[in-house]
Amino acid sequence: MQTVFKKKKSNYPSKINYLSLLKNQLMAKFTYTEKKDTRSGFGDALLELGKSNERIVALTADLAGSVKMSAFAKAFPERFFDVGIQEANMMGMAAGFTLEGKIPFAGTFAEFASGRVYDQVRQSIAYSEKNVKIAASHAGLTVGEDGATHQALEDMGMMKMLPGMTVINPCDYNQTYRATLAVAHHKGPVYLRFGRPKVPNFTPRDMPFEIGKAWIMQEGRDVTIIATGHLVWEAVEATEKLESEGISVELINIHTIKPLDEEAVLRSVAKTGAVVTAEEHNRLGGLGESIAGLLATHHPYPQEFVAVNDQFGESGKGEELMKKYGLDDEAVYKAVKRVLQRKNR
Repeated sequence: MQTVFKKKKSNYPSKINYLSLLKNQLMAKFTYTEKKDTRSGFGDALLELGKSNERIVALTADLAGSVKMSAFAKAFPERFFDVGIQEANMMGMAAGFTLEGKIPFAGTFAEFASGRVYDQVRQSIAYSEKNVKIAASHAGLTVGEDGATHQALEDMGMMKMLPGMTVINPCDYNQTYRATLAVAHHKGPVYLRFGRPKVPNFTPRDMPFEIGKAWIMQEGRDVTIIATGHLVWEAVEATEKLESEGISVELINIHTIKPLDEEAVLRSVAKTGAVVTAEEHNRLGGLGESIAGLLATHHPYPQEFVAVNDQFGESGKGEELMKKYGLDDEAVYKAVKRVLQRKNR
């Protein structure tokens, strides 16, 4: 168990019900002192990896600044390759680098890292079992004003269907930093997904990142909330409100979409009898669907989904889009209320 106590931001709206927390043996109290973008967590970790491992190489398709590879490029120009707007060619090059014992990180926008290059990823990387790390930035609705063409909402589903592909979706700067280090030591293809906006940075800097292992952030007895990526913080805020009303929440951070920590999920939902899943992704093919499939093969329980409901996005401010498409803390809160009604019928 790990507890994090930091000075709370003055604009953090809800208050913790401390008596409820004690009764529920709270594992951690999560606050934050700053907001940072997850893509910077990737970029800073990539630079650190470059210093310690000469096998690390980085490739991008004319997006070094956007995917935070510029520092690596400046420090190690002989190991950095900007291929121009040729994403498919970049994936083929990355696969080729592995044949020489290199560990390539191929970075571009998540929409391009999945949809535009799916054939190359499937054939040259996944099917061929190449040790390529796909760095997918600007994922989800929070890419904002770039609009529907750049808002990857199907990418995790596409990637998790590929045999042998590991899919990771960290929640903040610190977790993205640790995930990037872990990915470099993992043997096999990885899809590492992160975003553009600055979000609360609340996970412990030194917390180990274990691929495929869920993080039980808080134990509870009434309902399980399973969140990933940017929705983890929204789930934290929703949990505080629910706890203040006497609802005991078990909160789980699923940073690894595939392989899924099935044991942790089944154990938690068997205890609480109800589950809400939350993700910045299409409901079809995402984390929620993986959880539903797992429960269906063992013991079905009431489940509610917080996700984009089979839609494309649109241009707008990231925070406003998250609210409009039902991906904020209020949406998580309402989903819990609905699932508890179903549970208690």
